[in-house]
Amino acid sequence: MTSPKVFYLLQKAHSALFRASDGFLKEHTGLSSSQQAVLLLLRKEGDLQISVIADHLGMSRSSLSGLIDRMSAKGLVTRRPNDADGRSFEIHIEEAGLQLVGATVLDTKRMNAALLEPFSNEERETIERFLTHVAINAETIVKSNNSHPTKETAKS
Repeated sequence: MTSPKVFYLLQKAHSALFRASDGFLKEHTGLSSSQQAVLLLLRKEGDLQISVIADHLGMSRSSLSGLIDRMSAKGLVTRRPNDADGRSFEIHIEEAGLQLVGATVLDTKRMNAALLEPFSNEERETIERFLTHVAINAETIVKSNNSHPTKETAKS
């Protein structure tokens, strides 16, 4: 068996899953997957600085800032001065955000169950280990190849 084309398959799976999830969430709640992720994180962790949210979700601070602006305009979150450092802000989830994200939890659990349904418990553990490995080590994995792309390797 040849090795799977991991980059291709991850990109294809990511695009398909988040396109479907975004469509479902927007139709039923008006949220995007990214907005839901922010709200779920704030619900779990409490008030957080944008840099912490960005690190947790693997997003850039600039794109997250725009997302927070849109969420703030909807009354889902607010920016509050950080008690420890008056120059920075923390993002606070509002009651409307709590209610909205709470309504998505069962659907998210259902989607997770549907994704994993065809796999045994052992395969599920392998999937979790693989995705965790990618999330933690992506930078190191990509940089570990000391050669730089050439015209020849770019063609393959």
